[in-house]
Amino acid sequence: MKVVIRKLIHYLGNILRLFQMSFLRASGATIGKNTMISLGAKIDVRRGKVTIGDHCLITHGCYILSHDGAAHIINQEDNGTGYVTIGDHVFIGVNTVVMRNVTIGNHAIIGAGSVVNKDIPEGVVAAGNPIKILKTLEKPYRPLPKVHKDVS
Repeated sequence: MKVVIRKLIHYLGNILRLFQMSFLRASGATIGKNTMISLGAKIDVRRGKVTIGDHCLITHGCYILSHDGAAHIINQEDNGTGYVTIGDHVFIGVNTVVMRNVTIGNHAIIGAGSVVNKDIPEGVVAAGNPIKILKTLEKPYRPLPKVHKDVS
């Protein structure tokens, strides 16, 4: 009985992710194939542009912000809109905040609880508040393991 309930919850989660991905795409986000975004992640596309590559994993509690509401208060010429670009094969750890006007390169790993306030190059491990590059990965990069079937 437990196995049946677990499978039902899994399929329900996949259906909810399908709605979430459809909503994000309809709102203007560009999301690549085989990308998994946790239902607990928040992607704000109200005023800016968010682009997420193929085969990415964005975990629970992540905030991806494409705008900054306080920017207009500080600088009248800045309307607060921006962009976030996330490359292919990127992992973003639990409770990470990605600020506006940031690009994360392909094959990057962002540690849990990080605040990404600057561009992250390809093939690095980075973490912290503010974010710091901890390690450069050697090529060839190994792709992230496939977690779920494509629900997009």
